[in-house]
Amino acid sequence: MGGHAASPLQGIGILVTRPREQAEGLMRDLQGLGARPIPFPALAIQPGRDTARLADTLARLADFHLAIFISPTAAQWGLSSVDVRGSWPPGLAVAAVGKGTARALRALGVASVLEPDGGADSEHLLALPQLQQMAGKQVVIFRGEGGREVLADTLRARGAQVTYAECYRRGLPDRADPAPILALFKAGDIQAVTAYSAETLDNLFHLLGPAGQGFLRETPLFVPHPRIAERARQLGIHTIVVDHAEPGQLIPSLVKYFAHD
Repeated sequence: MGGHAASPLQGIGILVTRPREQAEGLMRDLQGLGARPIPFPALAIQPGRDTARLADTLARLADFHLAIFISPTAAQWGLSSVDVRGSWPPGLAVAAVGKGTARALRALGVASVLEPDGGADSEHLLALPQLQQMAGKQVVIFRGEGGREVLADTLRARGAQVTYAECYRRGLPDRADPAPILALFKAGDIQAVTAYSAETLDNLFHLLGPAGQGFLRETPLFVPHPRIAERARQLGIHTIVVDHAEPGQLIPSLVKYFAHD
């Protein structure tokens, strides 16, 4: 079913659930491989609620020794928030959770970025030798509202003082019409689903309702991290493929899966 070598995903309908502003690259890559990407953003990126706290943190930015960005979204929203209020302190080092985030930071003008060699999660970043001795260090973590605490907790255990700069929040899209997606599922025109977070999966199940949930459980799901796969198992999805490739665009696992279908 792989099709011509130049179009290994020829005719494959793939549901793309990333926020609209983040989906363009994946859609373009899928189209280049012959697939039919179907956009259905199941996650919306919105401004953070506590703007006063964020402003206070950014006003003290020069006091920090290290700034960590947890995602490309954190890079975009965080640096935009800084630009509104001033400029990046010249002595403030920058680290990224994963190569995708590091690329986003460089594209936004950050020349030097500390990044892990391997996976795109907190554990890989925390394994770097530069983050072992943190006594007396002031660290600011740019992220969305909520999320995992392992990065901050571990850095605090190593002696750092950690502050969050929560510059955005994730939520349900305001206007998401599930009817066209349900029609495509019923017609057999969606052969794969992609999801980049557990929250996206939860939203997708909510937005598509009981009928859509049945289709989701029967359709192969492609995710970039085992944590998302675990949530998918809890939701009853039967076929889950975890792609560990950087930048986690899921393309390699999609190509491999449908080449052997």
